Amino acid sequence: MPYKAAMQTITPRPSPTHFVIMGVAGSGKTSIGQGLAAALGADFIDGDDLHPQVNIDKMAQGIPLTDGDRAPWLVAVGQTLHAHEGSLIVGCSALKRLYRDQIRQAAGKPVTFLYLDGSRALIADRMARRQRHFMPLSLLDSQFAALEVPQPDEDAIIVSIDATPDTVVSDLVRAIRSRQQQP
Repeated sequence: MPYKAAMQTITPRPSPTHFVIMGVAGSGKTSIGQGLAAALGADFIDGDDLHPQVNIDKMAQGIPLTDGDRAPWLVAVGQTLHAHEGSLIVGCSALKRLYRDQIRQAAGKPVTFLYLDGSRALIADRMARRQRHFMPLSLLDSQFAALEVPQPDEDAIIVSIDATPDTVVSDLVRAIRSRQQQP
């Protein structure tokens, strides 16, 4: 009797299509997010554009936002993800798990968080060199104090930013595509 190989069908996970690129101020959310969007054929929205003006004014004055200040912004980020039909990357600090949970809830669909991990020294150096941004270097310590790194039970990819932007984008593309291949 001839041997018949059993057919095994592997169904890949649904491809992640809604992302929040996260990290402290100065970690590269906008530049990496734009590069990643181009590489994936996705749209990019800078979450700073979703802040109420009162939040921007507060940060420009060097005043850290409270959880209450952030709440409407986080809902706006989630609603933006919810409303978008295609692949979307939103740049948003999403520093605390509570914030990521609020975004997920408002999105009402799976959201993968892409955490840009870098040292305080590296990010402070980058912030000191950038121009025309409302977030002052003086708020960096409050950002790191609030930061809760995504945990293994969260849908997150962590990538080091201690490389060129092209390398960081390539690392993210590779990680996202490998998830698309997993059953």
